[in-house]
Amino acid sequence: MTPRTLYLFGSAAPPLFDVAKVIETAQADGWDVCLGLTPTAARWLHDSLDGLAALTGHPVRSEYKLPGEPDAWPRADVILFAPATFNSVNSWALGLTHTFVVGVAAEGIGKGIPTVTMPCVNSAYAQHRQLDRSVAELREQGVTVLYGEGGFVPNPPGSGGPTEYPWGAALAAAKRRAEGADEGQ
Repeated sequence: MTPRTLYLFGSAAPPLFDVAKVIETAQADGWDVCLGLTPTAARWLHDSLDGLAALTGHPVRSEYKLPGEPDAWPRADVILFAPATFNSVNSWALGLTHTFVVGVAAEGIGKGIPTVTMPCVNSAYAQHRQLDRSVAELREQGVTVLYGEGGFVPNPPGSGGPTEYPWGAALAAAKRRAEGADEGQ
């Protein structure tokens, strides 16, 4: 049986430092994982990129491929964008595709690829009205957004740690979406 393919995308937020464990958990559940990062996230994990590529069996991507280059990844069965920062969530909802992962996630909506995101923002960012607008926009387009009860709940600036991020909820939602459930939650 061919494993299902999970595109795991991440922004530069502290939970990103647990991405190897998340990949291993997803692989144990039968996923073929392809890791995509924002440019800043790739810089944060620079010393781990070769190891993460070896772990997934695919190149870690943070830039668009050149026109005419073959795609190095298999087609996604589901996209999980977590952690998704304030900038990534708002850029995605507004269609501003200046980064590879935001561009692929935006295009995934049009391709009908089941998509889940879990923001990672502090309570100061959460007060900005655009975040709620962006969450609503993504949900209206069929993206499952795990924000608030049952997902990520913002904490005061500087108080959150990567171990508090609900990765289990994100992976479970991706699995449900791949199976055809939970659209636009």
